[in-house]
Amino acid sequence: MKSQYRVVVIGGGVVGASVLYHLAKFGWSDVVMLERRRLASGSSWHAAGGIHALNADPNMASLQAYTIDLLSEIEKESGQNIGLHMTGGLTLAGTPERWEWLQANYRIFQSIGIDDCELLTQQEAQKRCPIMSTEGVLGAMWADREGYIDTTGTVQAYATAARKRGAEYYEETKVEELIQSDEGWKVVTDKGTITCEHVVNAAGLWAKQVGRMAGVELPVSPLKHHYLITDTVPEVAAADFEMPMTVDLEGFTYMRQDQKGVLVGIYEVDHEHWAMDGAPWNYGEELFQEQLDRIENELTLGFERYPSIQNVGIKTWVNGAFTFSPDGNPLVGPVPGKRGYWSACAVMAGFLQGGGVGKTLAEWMIHGEPEADAWSMDVARYGDYAQNKRYIRETTGQFYSRRFVMTYPNEQLPAGRPLKMAPAHDAMTEAGCKWGVSWDLEVPLYFAPKGFEETPTLKRSNAHDIVTEECKAIREGVGLMDISGFSRFEVTGPNAEAWLDRVMASKLPAPGRAKLAPMLGKDGRLKGDLTVLNWGDGTWWIMGSYYLRAWHKRWFDDHMIDGVELRDLGEEYCGFAVVGPKSQAVVEKLAEQDISGLKFMGCGDFDIGLVRARVARMSVTGEKGYEINCRYGDHIKLRRILLEAGAEEGLREVGFNAMGSTRLEKSFGIWSAEFTQAYTPGMTGMDRWIDWEKEFVGKEAALAERNGNGPAQVQATLEIDAVDADASGYEPIWANGERVGFVTSGGYGHYTGKSLAMALIDRDKAEPGTELSVHVVGVERSARVVAPSPYDPQGKAMRGWS
Repeated sequence: MKSQYRVVVIGGGVVGASVLYHLAKFGWSDVVMLERRRLASGSSWHAAGGIHALNADPNMASLQAYTIDLLSEIEKESGQNIGLHMTGGLTLAGTPERWEWLQANYRIFQSIGIDDCELLTQQEAQKRCPIMSTEGVLGAMWADREGYIDTTGTVQAYATAARKRGAEYYEETKVEELIQSDEGWKVVTDKGTITCEHVVNAAGLWAKQVGRMAGVELPVSPLKHHYLITDTVPEVAAADFEMPMTVDLEGFTYMRQDQKGVLVGIYEVDHEHWAMDGAPWNYGEELFQEQLDRIENELTLGFERYPSIQNVGIKTWVNGAFTFSPDGNPLVGPVPGKRGYWSACAVMAGFLQGGGVGKTLAEWMIHGEPEADAWSMDVARYGDYAQNKRYIRETTGQFYSRRFVMTYPNEQLPAGRPLKMAPAHDAMTEAGCKWGVSWDLEVPLYFAPKGFEETPTLKRSNAHDIVTEECKAIREGVGLMDISGFSRFEVTGPNAEAWLDRVMASKLPAPGRAKLAPMLGKDGRLKGDLTVLNWGDGTWWIMGSYYLRAWHKRWFDDHMIDGVELRDLGEEYCGFAVVGPKSQAVVEKLAEQDISGLKFMGCGDFDIGLVRARVARMSVTGEKGYEINCRYGDHIKLRRILLEAGAEEGLREVGFNAMGSTRLEKSFGIWSAEFTQAYTPGMTGMDRWIDWEKEFVGKEAALAERNGNGPAQVQATLEIDAVDADASGYEPIWANGERVGFVTSGGYGHYTGKSLAMALIDRDKAEPGTELSVHVVGVERSARVVAPSPYDPQGKAMRGWS
């Protein structure tokens, strides 16, 4: 072992070994992996080893598909048998809602290129898995690329392949301390000290302690997980093919063949955390005693689903720990505020996702950006609030217990909530507000009559008519919306303008003005759809999506220069938007200065009643509007005086659901849908905001796109002949049976009375009037491309033109 490496990977499980392999594969061979005991000693050795390409999150499904493709390559390259059994797999639906969900997801998988799936009837599913009872099964989805591997052999294969490419790994080497230096990190081990530029926390069950060594509190916790392996099952032994990997969602179990018996794993509702501060250092290849009382219900369902196992013995019980994040996805990437410290942990499905995690992190470290959009597993998707132990316990437990429970797109889950609330939260609740959550903050969805409860559904909700009325208020009168859920960064200092001019691809606004500002990565792909405001006093604001606060702050810090002061105002500022044709009539009653002189995309300081506010004349609804930003302490007062001033104008409080509908009617894109770090300005139409005459981050790549043949797919707006449900995202779009694109976001245009969607479509199919079709909740519906902005295409309303 040398005293200096470029990268030290801590943890010799499947994730650490994959990171090591990919770093070496992509050209960084001066890397080492340190394992406290032996390879695969943590969760890896006792994992069930199941693999399947399907995931409700399309980005995670792509990650898993990459891992599956990689497995046979690793086996060949290393010469290590990984015990790959590609049996195919079934996902069972036991309720009408679940069957509808499976049919919808079947279409979504087509959108992301997973084409080896098919929907099966109950009888067809029975033929694929003859030991299964089909009692209660309404249908199933079959995927060719599912099966299982030998877990220890797979870890050895990654590590051996990495070593063949020049990387090193050492077992029985315990990391005891991490010391950050100007050059990077000192990794203190029981075998000596290593200096390096980068440290990767792939410590699995010990990720919490390895994070704390660097002053990082990762939102992870181990939970216990059961599976059993039976003795020989006669029906299995007699079959001339292997039983497929089978997931019974309503039964909370998964099953695969194991020699001549079967393995049955359980995601019990009655979850149990273990070692929330990290596993003991002397823990390694131990297991817990099985807890039959805790898994009794799910175990009973499993034995009913596979009746043949009722007549054989249980050869092995496994009750071991796996590490989970609050949403169950990995925590990957550069940790904000800790240069050179990388996370690769909370990969609870390590053998399924580990290959993709290793690829993503290695690309990120070497090239500065991963090839694919990594948001769904980016460590920066959480902020400091997620360090709270109760938050971690509630959210990880909720995820585990709901692992196989169906979650609806309009469903609000309770764990870790409410946490942060805008000051007027209680008064708004009393007024009927129903809340969602963005990052740590409660955000208003809509205002309902007392006693109203929304029913979870894949289709149009029972809140549909309520949102219609809110949209009508925005379009015809005036709406009041809490905008605490927008992010705000303050930029000051002698080099503030120069820095902004470099990181933003747009022209900067003049004093007293605001501009839409795309931000690009070095590769020319999007890093933000932001708004820059020039307050005219040497102070600038950057406004964007609240849940991206830590993600954007990391980007800003990574590109910072001297002479610039950047502050996140998320704990200081909040506010309200007043939107609609009567918005000026309301605001000018309170403004001590002449608000009528504030033109579209103008901004300035105003006294709104007793509240000193920073006001911008803009709105994401496509109507005339004012965004009134105030200090947190003024939020309650601001709401009161706006309600009083708006009473004669019929002002109505509205929520984000109405904002979402009205922005669709204007063809306004949003981040994580129309705009992601996987898309370019040319694909999304953001190129129209670029100032091509100046220098900015990503200009070379953006110019190459502009001067080349252009993107294969571009953004378009669709009108869909939907009946009782609307597109939401990733539904496939067809032209004469050929897949030509997919929906980026969709919903009901409550004012236009149309089902609308925004989409990425092949360029030759993006012309208005093109006839297409879209699968909406699994049902094919006719659709057509329409011109952008189905409502007020000339933008007269938001500009205040008559």
